[in-house]
Amino acid sequence: MTDALLPNGIEDSGGDGKFFRKGCNPLAQTGRSKLQNKRASLNQQIIKQMRIRAGAENLLKATNNNKVKEMVLLELSYVNADLQRLMGQLEGLNSSVDVYQSTQETANIPLIALGLKETKEVDFSAPFKDYIMEHYNEDGRTFEDEIADLMDLRQACRTPSRSEAGVELLAKYYSHLPLVENRFFSPTRQNGIFFTWYDSFTGVPACQQNLSLEKASVVFNMAALYSQIGTRSDRQTTLGLEQAISAFQKAAGMLSHLKETFTHTPSYDMSPAMVGMLIRLMLAQAQECMFEKIVLPGVKNQFNPLIKLAQEAAKVSEIYQQVHHSMIQAPIKDNVPFFWSTMSLVKTNHYRAIAHHFLASALLDHELGPSDDEDQQEKALSQVYDQLPEGCSTLDILKNKHERERIGKAHIRRAISVHEEALRNYGLCQHLDKLEALQEILEASLQRSQEKYSDFEDEEQFVDYVEAPDIISKTEHKAEMEFPASTKVKVTDFFQRLGPLSVFSAKQKWTAPRKVHVCADDRDLGFTLKGEAPVQVVSLDPLSKAAADGLKEGDYIVAVGGKDTKWMGVSDMMPLLKDVDEQGIEIQVVSVVDNSPTMPTKSATFSGNLPKTYSMICLAYDDEGKPSKSHKVAKKSSFLSLGLKNRMKSASTLSLPTVDPSSTLPWNKPIPTFPSSSIYNERAFH
Repeated sequence: MTDALLPNGIEDSGGDGKFFRKGCNPLAQTGRSKLQNKRASLNQQIIKQMRIRAGAENLLKATNNNKVKEMVLLELSYVNADLQRLMGQLEGLNSSVDVYQSTQETANIPLIALGLKETKEVDFSAPFKDYIMEHYNEDGRTFEDEIADLMDLRQACRTPSRSEAGVELLAKYYSHLPLVENRFFSPTRQNGIFFTWYDSFTGVPACQQNLSLEKASVVFNMAALYSQIGTRSDRQTTLGLEQAISAFQKAAGMLSHLKETFTHTPSYDMSPAMVGMLIRLMLAQAQECMFEKIVLPGVKNQFNPLIKLAQEAAKVSEIYQQVHHSMIQAPIKDNVPFFWSTMSLVKTNHYRAIAHHFLASALLDHELGPSDDEDQQEKALSQVYDQLPEGCSTLDILKNKHERERIGKAHIRRAISVHEEALRNYGLCQHLDKLEALQEILEASLQRSQEKYSDFEDEEQFVDYVEAPDIISKTEHKAEMEFPASTKVKVTDFFQRLGPLSVFSAKQKWTAPRKVHVCADDRDLGFTLKGEAPVQVVSLDPLSKAAADGLKEGDYIVAVGGKDTKWMGVSDMMPLLKDVDEQGIEIQVVSVVDNSPTMPTKSATFSGNLPKTYSMICLAYDDEGKPSKSHKVAKKSSFLSLGLKNRMKSASTLSLPTVDPSSTLPWNKPIPTFPSSSIYNERAFH
């Protein structure tokens, strides 16, 4: 088998010398793998209950017996209760964000990662062997290693490592799928292979016989893996934050590719509405990490930097608000964990409160001094507000200490209010109570705002109460979708021994290979060849021995003297045929069954970028355009004899077709043939 094992991989626990593919470690008992195993178990239980429910509902429709109906309704109530319980457990697993977070003990707000879609094992062995035998007329047993390699690769993709190597493993399998599809999945015939994938949110299975579901699910898992890489990054370092930002942007890029490429997937987690929401979620988390990167070195207690940070925080809040709005829309809200929508609401309020806190600090801690740039501060503050309270202007806030404190305290009061709202949101979700780090961050943020307000609290100025205006969001580092270059993996077709894919594919139907004995007559084999790979018989002398033995125009030569020639062009075929004597040699040819476009009568042999054709026969004509019946046809030297007589000259010649209306040679008519694998088209010269 090729590339089945990683030589420097991870030795399994059994110690028997077996290794895993690069990017895969199925025996690593990490929190994530345990989570996936639990999810797979729940998926099976959900399927069982859904089948029982479907059977009970069918029985309920079919029976008229009241007693039977009562029993069925009772059974349905139990089944529905079990389904609700299992769905709740699955939602709890989807809410287990702690296993995806960085192993470093940090105080960062948790991020949401997508869980990998689960799938059943697929056995390609019997269907592919049968298809190779029936369609390609070859012994399928000789391709056991190639089929095993494909199955090993797919199996490894079920447990990819949370790294770039894991993504590349999925990308490698994804790159193989179009090749496999063209080889074995005919548009007019089913091969009996079923691909089953489970919805990552509900556990509901989806099953298809074509590869669309398989491709879409692999793309989804690549996006999910990038999201897990992002959440796993150490966000206490600049390098870790940059890694997280890049990972979330790549996750959004993969999801965008999924949305644009696969529009009718049967699994709801890959529907356009759901994928659109997931893209916004990934970009929101990338924007959040960008904000964390800005504040990681520390916040300068200066007017302009505080203004910028306030707008940056407002931008994060705005994006999470959009995410939350999309999560609570039907039917997404019925499939997204309540934990997710609650988390997005908590972050919406948390970052909004931070924005008001930073702006309040800028107004309360700083006054416009003689050395400050008044125009710059006025411009910065004017871009923060869309509408100020009545009777208040930007310049008044900057120059008037009383007005400055009044607006500053309004912002700090609003920060306190929104922080309290975030804590209330936190308490509404039962799964959030496990995230102690999040609760500590929310409480610490509230306490900081309360302390800031107590420093400027003045009971006598309570009459100056004013509502803080909204802050316009703005960012200098907007998160953008990024399509990862690592997903563009070049692979070698496992089944290249079947021949060039442009010709030997599932779309074409072939005759069984037949043997033809060809021999030279004055170094002339009696036919013309064309093409890169495989070589095709372009024209044929009907009087030749090859024609008498069954060779036809349009045949593809797949073997010469027992040697496979599917991947040989004309130049490679020449050495095999130039020494053929009168004893001859045996070749194998196949013919396409379907009707094909006609081929021009004659063609050029070789000239620059023109198609390659080599003449093996040149028949002489009499004055009337007919071969002489009284004597043997006079023949011009073929490329074989020409090359032997004069090695200084090229072995190929340029033959320009001529128009002869009177010509009635049977081999001068248009020749039905299959399109050549050559990148060039046959050209006629007039």
